Amino acid sequence: MRIGLFGGSFNPPHEGHRLASLAAMKRLGLHRVWWIVTPGNPLKVAQGLPSLERRIAAAKIVAHHPRIDVTGFEAAIGTRYSVQTVDYLKRRCPGTSFVWIMGADILPELHRWKHWREFVASVPLVIVDRPGSTFNAKRGRAATVMAKGRLRENEAPSLSGKRPPASVFIHGPRSMASSTRLRANGQRVPD
Repeated sequence: MRIGLFGGSFNPPHEGHRLASLAAMKRLGLHRVWWIVTPGNPLKVAQGLPSLERRIAAAKIVAHHPRIDVTGFEAAIGTRYSVQTVDYLKRRCPGTSFVWIMGADILPELHRWKHWREFVASVPLVIVDRPGSTFNAKRGRAATVMAKGRLRENEAPSLSGKRPPASVFIHGPRSMASSTRLRANGQRVPD
């Protein structure tokens, strides 16, 4: 079983999340993608963050795909950081190949994540191109550290079998939507 993990606040979820998931699913031959709606991003202010339940409900509407599962299980297992979540899943699901999905806009900030080096050494990463992020994503601190394990895009189907640190940068249909921009324009997670 090959599963893509796509973590985030999903505040609000949008079509870009869905497009990234579908691109990763198709390009890597993933059986499923799990949207892991976090209780709160440690790098962001939690004030005004809609409840986990509301964000999960909104994400399920946007995901609308039989192989995209929306979950908030991090709250139940008590993990705060992605490296902890990956460690938990690998222990609980031996024999499952996990890859972590992230937008190219996140990669330049990856070095700010708690235990980011351990994280990239724990799970292969698929970085999905985002409008305006291609150049910066490939030149950031984390990208430099991960350069030796970077696959060519046509090698994407083999990523889940690679020993981390391994990554691939993929292209596909893109959306200009971003949660930050949507919030700035007044769009919120519905009550």
